[in-house]
Amino acid sequence: MDHINFIQQKLQSSIDLKTQLMNDKVLLEKVSTVANKIIESYKNKGKVLFCGNGGSAADSQHLAAELSGRFYYDRPPLFSEALHVNTSYLTAVANDYSYNQVYSRLLQAMGNKGDILIGLSTSGNSGNVVSAFEKAIELGMITVGFTGNTGGKMKDLSQILVNIPSLDTPRIQECHMILGHTLCEIVEMQLFPK
Repeated sequence: MDHINFIQQKLQSSIDLKTQLMNDKVLLEKVSTVANKIIESYKNKGKVLFCGNGGSAADSQHLAAELSGRFYYDRPPLFSEALHVNTSYLTAVANDYSYNQVYSRLLQAMGNKGDILIGLSTSGNSGNVVSAFEKAIELGMITVGFTGNTGGKMKDLSQILVNIPSLDTPRIQECHMILGHTLCEIVEMQLFPK
């Protein structure tokens, strides 16, 4: 069976959505603002934390690693972490409290005023991410929502909402990653100019 046409359709749908983003001045301004907020937080000894579920958890971990390790070139590490990486903590809190509290409870221990919380949720309705945003606001953190078209419940809890104009989960996640990678590159260039 030949899948070439199907593969081309998927590539084209990804290209079309990215072209739409490239021409969306409002969304581009939001991403630029996120970059500036991250840079400001790092300059003030802050940190960037990520959270999400499933593919968005994997993307969170990926982006945290780009900041805490390195991106394009060697430079000092930056404090960044995905909140799901401690599986013993995650399973204990999910079992003893509820899955909706796994991120908000950890923020009580880790989050400080001026830190950045980036939540990835294509629907914008992930209960544990929504609860994390509520806790982050209480702590004086800056909340950045990476969502799909509507923003869901995260819309009203995001100080900056980067809502991809799509309802197609894989395409939304692909856009989250290209924008996330771009943020990492901007932060690296600004904080550690060559």
